Amino acid sequence: MTVDSNTTRALIETVARRVIASAGELTDLDRAIGDGDHGINMQRGFEAVLAQLDQLAVQGLGNALKGVGTTLVLKVGGASGPLYGTLFMALGKALPDEVTREQLADALALAVDAVKARGKSDIGQKTMLDVLGPVLAVLRDGGDDLPSRLRATAAAAASATVPMKAIRGRASFLGERSIGHMDPGARSSALMVEAVADVMEGRG
Repeated sequence: MTVDSNTTRALIETVARRVIASAGELTDLDRAIGDGDHGINMQRGFEAVLAQLDQLAVQGLGNALKGVGTTLVLKVGGASGPLYGTLFMALGKALPDEVTREQLADALALAVDAVKARGKSDIGQKTMLDVLGPVLAVLRDGGDDLPSRLRATAAAAASATVPMKAIRGRASFLGERSIGHMDPGARSSALMVEAVADVMEGRG
């Protein structure tokens, strides 16, 4: 699949608008087990991304994603800025403009490892990784109806963080009280996966 400037623009814009539209939901989730600023911070970061959309879209997929990552690091703040910045920058470094599913899976695997290293965290600790890990597995498998399965996997994985006890992040300070709440980072990651799946299906 060739990712031209129009597709790059659609991917970035759809992800950004999806996160911005869900800022209230993300803030409510974070208010329960965090600082209550995840939605506001993510909104600020992706509004800054949208302000640069024209410049980003013409740079090619890899450079555009690196630009998104840099902007998120500078604008989001808190724990989420460095983690999402790392995710996008790692993807950008690994992805060419001609992308196969296998290349996308390899790039996501590298990005997941980068997020693990940056956050000193792993799958199963009630973080964004609990969505990214299952999504990577589905992407590796490939097969028919991939966008739909990626979307469903991301949503289910975010919901699966509800009964988890947080081991990393601000929520870990709550111990047992973190159980019963969806992780905000898992939810924002799911929103991004869903947005990408929509663009893959031509619904962005």
